[in-house]
Amino acid sequence: MRAVVQRVTHAQVDVDGETVGRIGVGLMVLLGVTHDDTVELAERLAAKIWNLRILRDERSASDVGAGILVVSQFTLYGDARKGRRPTWTAAAPGPVAEPLYDAFCAALRASGADVAEGVFGADMQVSLTNDGPTTLLLEV
Repeated sequence: MRAVVQRVTHAQVDVDGETVGRIGVGLMVLLGVTHDDTVELAERLAAKIWNLRILRDERSASDVGAGILVVSQFTLYGDARKGRRPTWTAAAPGPVAEPLYDAFCAALRASGADVAEGVFGADMQVSLTNDGPTTLLLEV
C-alpha cells in the first residue's frame, strides 16, 4: 500500500462538477493499493498518517483534529521504466482495492479523524494548496 501525503491549507475533490469531499487545514492522501495488501496494512498505514507529525509546529492531525481527504489513486502503482506507456499491473483491481480503501478510511474514522473522500474509481478533479510545500511518500 502506498500513500502520497500532502500537508494542505485546503483541498477538495469534484466528480462531474460536484464537490464530493472537502477539507480545510489538514492532510491530502492519495492512496494506492497493490495485490498483496491487507486490512491490517490499511489499518497500520491509517494510524501512521493520523499520528504523523507534519503539520505546523510538528503537530499531527490527531493533535489538532485536522481533516483528512482520501482519494483512491491506482496510478501510484504505475510502472514507466520501459517505453513511454506505463503499465498498471502492480495496482490491485477494483474488487480487491475498494474494500481496502474503505478499510483505510474506516480505520482513520475509528481513530477520530474527520475524513472526506473522493469516489472510488471515478474520474475526479482534485484541487489543493500544498502547505510548505510538504509531501511524503509512505509505503507499508
